[in-house]
Amino acid sequence: MAAKLFIVSAPSGVGKTTLVKELLKRCPDLVYSISHTTRAPRKGEVHGKDYFFTDKAQFMEMVESGQMLEWAQVHGNCYGTSGAFVQEQLAAGQSVLLDIDVQGGRQIMDFGLDSVSIFIMAPSLDVLEQRLRGRGTDTEEVIRTRLENAIGEIAQKSFYTHVVVNDVLDEAVAELIAIVKQETVG
Repeated sequence: MAAKLFIVSAPSGVGKTTLVKELLKRCPDLVYSISHTTRAPRKGEVHGKDYFFTDKAQFMEMVESGQMLEWAQVHGNCYGTSGAFVQEQLAAGQSVLLDIDVQGGRQIMDFGLDSVSIFIMAPSLDVLEQRLRGRGTDTEEVIRTRLENAIGEIAQKSFYTHVVVNDVLDEAVAELIAIVKQETVG
């Protein structure tokens, strides 16, 4: 089995986190790359499991010293991926899954790293808006910002190797598993 770098990106509210968790359960050979972030933990999130939570000064120090494979500022917070972690896993023959935003995904693709990119989207903007509102965690202003950002992110889907529409969860998970299996064989 060939080690691959998988990039999974999606607009906020599409269900990417749920899909990634299901994919990791069903493809135990995939190693999940835990991102660093400057945002505060959400209820139930654990440092070192969901994210490495850090302050902005420490995060920017990591960026400036070249420790980040990619990084981006999204919704006022910084997110990034440790380059050393990804390189170590790939060198050991492990496929790595990055759950990152479109900015980070494009950085990796533009940098020329060999990767398989997957863009996940909702069936429509109306469905995406319903999902964002259904979470009950964001203000009206935040929901509007996320929807505006989603339009720009969806416009970049053509840069991705695969596009998966998350309409029916089980079907979207099956499609992700099929992509991973197809890309790692050989």
